[in-house]
Formats: sequence, C-alpha cells, structure tokens
Amino acid sequence: MGGAEEKTATGPGRPTSRDVARLAGVSHTAVSFVFNGRADGNLSPATQERIREAAARLGYRPDPVARGLRSRRTAVIGLVTDEIASSPFAGRLLRGAMDTAWAGEHLVLTVDSGGDPAKEDAAVAELLDRRVDGIIYAAMSLRRVRVPEGLHRTHSVLANCLPGDDSLPAVVPAERAGGRTAARLLLEQGHRRVALVGGQDDIASVERLRGFRDALRAEGITVPRDWVVRTGGEISSGHEGATRLLDGTPAERRPTGIFAYNDRVAAGVLHAATRLGISVPGELSVVGYDDQEHMAAHLAPPLTTVALPHRAMGETAARLLLDAIATGRTPPATVRRLACPVISRASVGPAPIR
Repeated sequence: MGGAEEKTATGPGRPTSRDVARLAGVSHTAVSFVFNGRADGNLSPATQERIREAAARLGYRPDPVARGLRSRRTAVIGLVTDEIASSPFAGRLLRGAMDTAWAGEHLVLTVDSGGDPAKEDAAVAELLDRRVDGIIYAAMSLRRVRVPEGLHRTHSVLANCLPGDDSLPAVVPAERAGGRTAARLLLEQGHRRVALVGGQDDIASVERLRGFRDALRAEGITVPRDWVVRTGGEISSGHEGATRLLDGTPAERRPTGIFAYNDRVAAGVLHAATRLGISVPGELSVVGYDDQEHMAAHLAPPLTTVALPHRAMGETAARLLLDAIATGRTPPATVRRLACPVISRASVGPAPIR
C-alpha cells in the first residue's frame, strides 16, 4: 500500500489528498478540512498555509465530483442573460460574476436567451437539471422583467433588472443618485443654465431625471420644461436634441451645460456643437452616462461621464448567491442599488461668463 501511494505522488497519475498530507506533514483529515471549507477553528493558519503550499507544489485540485457528492453541491452557478452577444456592457458584468464565483471555488455556466421568454424558461430548466447551485438572471438594460419559470426552485439573484413580482433579490445601479451626480458635476463648475437630452420613458430615464432635478432644486434651480428633450438613446437622438436647444438660440439664452441620457446621446450632442461652432467645454459642458467602452474616452473632447457599475453588479450578485449557497438561506427580496462613479475627462469646464 505504501509503495502504491508513493508512486502516486511522484508518477504521472493525478496527485491525491494523501500525497498532499504526506508532503505537508499532516493528517489526511487536515487536508480534507482545508479543501472542504472546515479548516477555520480546526487548524491553525500556519498549518492551512502549509497544506495549500503542498497542494500547489503537487498541482493537486480536489475532485469536484466527489466533493459535490459529499456536499450535495456542484460548484457551478448558472447565469442567464438576454443580450450577451450584443451588449457593450455584458463583458464587465460577466467578468465580475465569474471572478467572484471563481474566488468562491465555483464556475459559471452562461446562457444567452436573446430575450426570448421561452428560451429563458428552457435555459433555467436545463440549468436546474444540471443541478447548478444557484442562478443569476441578468438583463443588459435596466427594466422590470418577467421572472423565468424555475428561478424560485433554487437560490436566485437578479442583476441589472427588477423582478416584475418583487419576489427575488436584485442588484441594480443607483440611477437616481447617478442623476444627482451628473447635475453636481455641472453645478460645481458654476453652471446654472442646464438641460437634459435623450432618453425615453424607461426606468433609467425617469430615475436619472429625478436625480438631476433633485440636485438642481437643492440649489433653487428649475429646469425649463422645454429643456428636457426626450429624443431616445442613439447618437442621432443627441444630435437632434442638442440642435433643438442650441441652433439659432443666442448664447445668453441657451444652456451652458447638457446632461446626456447616455454616452451615445452625448456623442450626438458633441457633433451638433461642432457643427454649430460651439466649443466644448469653453461654451458648453457635456456630461454623459454609462462610460461606454471604446467610445467615451475617444470622443472629441474625451467625455466626462457617470459610469454604470456593471462589473460591481456582477460581483455583488455572485457574492449574494454564494452566501445563499453557503448558508442555505436565500437573501430577502430587496433591491441593492450600487453607486455610479464619475469618470472625469475633458468635456466639462467652468460656466462661461455672460
């Protein structure tokens, strides 16, 4: 028996936990404690570290099948989303979830439904058949969603969306606070004549406008009704909205600051300003929203923007899910709102003196 175990440690076969115990000079039980999450309170930190170092030297990894049978877990979580392929933000959310899951010794199995409810239900059913430990359901634009069938049969958390029936925990951006942040960026530079361009009747548009008005109202400023120009969410929307506000309007009567619904809209605002010969930020300051990769930093001038916390949403959703898996208790069906940080670049400057 001893010869066979020695051969396992030095030969081409997969190293075992007994090999790790021998190299670390500890019992086989001590190794099991470390890799089954029971080391704290049973082993000193120094012993735990020695065991992990021995495992690293041997290239040992616990057998996930055996570990799953013992714990009744698979060490896999599912992630179902609607637009992985087409959203510019999907990579950040996925990376946050995957890195957090990996740190918690879980893999992420991802399914893109393309926004088809039938595919979402089928994807959740398939993940449940594979006995994943829990599921994150993510939307790539903030909205209320129909909760796919089956999510209530396991630990589940929503990311960047709200459950239509308020039945599950959700992690979303703090959009109203983000609107306040955007307004303050302009107020702090002395702007008092400010407008909002873009957006529609979606949750994000409504909440950002509320926050924007909150901050201005605190300074005794009211946004004129015709300075809230709801034109949509594309570059053309920004160009159209900014043209309405700026074209043919004397400098002393036009806004000196514009908060754009998103970075695409902000790009349209910048195009319109250039066409009209209005300098940014000398005569007009522009604040975007999203910090869209490959766009915001490359506009002329580079765009100051309020970033959506997609990576943080993925991390937080995964952490909530892992905690639920570890404790066996699904977190309460509350909404966690994550801060939207400022990315300062060059499109905001002091208000012009008029």
